Amino acid sequence: MALKTKSLVLICLAGIIVLAGFLRLWHLSEIPPGLYPDEAINANDALLSPGKIFYPENNGREGLFINLIALSFSVFGISIWSLKFVSAAIGILTIFGLYLLTKELFTKNIALFSSLFLATSFWHINFSRIGFRAILIPFLIVFGFYFLFKGLKTHKIWNFIIAGIIFGLGFYTYISYRFIVLLIPLMLVPWFFIYKDKKKFIKHNLYLAISAFIVALPIGIYFLNNPADFTGRAAGVSIFTSENPLKDLGISLISHLGMFNFFGDFNWRHNLSGSPQLLWPVGILFLIGFFFSIKKLLEFKKNKNWSLVTGYWLLLSWWLIMLLPGFLSKEGVP
Repeated sequence: MALKTKSLVLICLAGIIVLAGFLRLWHLSEIPPGLYPDEAINANDALLSPGKIFYPENNGREGLFINLIALSFSVFGISIWSLKFVSAAIGILTIFGLYLLTKELFTKNIALFSSLFLATSFWHINFSRIGFRAILIPFLIVFGFYFLFKGLKTHKIWNFIIAGIIFGLGFYTYISYRFIVLLIPLMLVPWFFIYKDKKKFIKHNLYLAISAFIVALPIGIYFLNNPADFTGRAAGVSIFTSENPLKDLGISLISHLGMFNFFGDFNWRHNLSGSPQLLWPVGILFLIGFFFSIKKLLEFKKNKNWSLVTGYWLLLSWWLIMLLPGFLSKEGVP
């Protein structure tokens, strides 16, 4: 019976991955048509100057995505398909990573539904079909947290090291990823209380921190030598540089909180202009899950069992922290 159940789960997961692949690879060169200027600049840099840590042109871009494009060009040849395939492949792998992470946090059934929702998400499909580096952020975060949770549960050192390597790579992706330095410590709070041996907890997370530090060190050194490249883009879009930051912050908060269910990005490059990020049935499920997660955390006051709330704690922390880049930006507000 267990074998049949396992086989059914694998069949369902394979079907979801195939569906995700179809939605991201079908007519990849033609849909959406042409290239956006940012895509063309990424492709030119991949052709003319691969191997850099950071590309200061075009408001500054971390180099991982561009170097992956260069790798794709070397394997598949120079074409629009090769450029966009990087995003598509990353998007498909993210579906699998989300399944692994959600299975660690909850159950296989919840993991399958989560993967299906992401596989069919217009937002994720769209960004999996254009050559923008932001698609790397969810990919690295889901795999990073998967290995981190495996390490926290099994106490195996190599899981912490792999998680650290993945989290370190994230600093070569996109500016908003930097908020991960707030998310990881916040996510670890319940585990400090779950660990009976506090010294082991500190030791394990030192492996995580040191691995991430070593991987991120080259770009850190680059930014120390070129501080304007570190702050330039952030300063240019920061809400605190606007004429009325408090007013704009309020507008940004309302817009970002409403984008899931009511009104989304009006930029046709990112969205069906003005449409909510979630289709209404999924949006309703999102709200149910959101308030259910809060309910579970509130119940912690009764049972005082941290191990029952680690998944919900991560979800709400992730949602809040990774919305901050949008809240604090005055550009492209939904």
